[in-house]
Amino acid sequence: MSQTILNLKNVSIYQEHQLVLSDINLDVYKGDFIYFIGKTGSGKSSFLKILYGDLPLTEGTGSIVDYDLTTLKDKDIPYLRRKLGVVFQDFKLLPDRSVKENLVFVLKATGWIDKQEMEDQIQEVLTKVGMANFASKMPHQLSGGEQQRIAIARALLNDPELILADEPTGNLDPQTSLEIMEVLRKINANGKTIIMATHDYALLLKYPSKTLKFEEGKVFEVVQKTV
Repeated sequence: MSQTILNLKNVSIYQEHQLVLSDINLDVYKGDFIYFIGKTGSGKSSFLKILYGDLPLTEGTGSIVDYDLTTLKDKDIPYLRRKLGVVFQDFKLLPDRSVKENLVFVLKATGWIDKQEMEDQIQEVLTKVGMANFASKMPHQLSGGEQQRIAIARALLNDPELILADEPTGNLDPQTSLEIMEVLRKINANGKTIIMATHDYALLLKYPSKTLKFEEGKVFEVVQKTV
């Protein structure tokens, strides 16, 4: 039986007391690759914020990587985020630190101590995203696609059970977007579960997978050819 990574029942999501989404029921299993699609403001980012503990779940029930979202305490959130990898549209790299220093910062913040273990882990994740020789580069020396590869490497540092990618190709040209998708699909093929919010319908056609549409306060699965 497939391992459940995420389970939501009768969930409604509020942002500043405003109802954003209602009646969400969703199961995500280990190894899934799921797209979230919908217009800007349709609730995709709010949904992801619920999943990584940035918004509280106040209506319905939910669990993610064995954490109960309805009883999640502030002190639990750092531990939850160690089991998640989050990739943002704007990379969120620290501009005054090299690629390696960016990754060391995350490892130290999540409890790593041994220098050799950190060194080995950084080399491993950079190799996975095709950036093994870029550890000493500064973010401004990298293209947008290279920065996003580093952001994906950062998301992989703690060997997360689930990767949440919020518009990871949103700031990239079409060719670079395809390259980033190849990286994500390869990671998924190696067993990682990925949820990806996107506006890029061309990617959905090229790399079809389960797709959830956000529209008029609801979330529903769509058949690929009707997207």
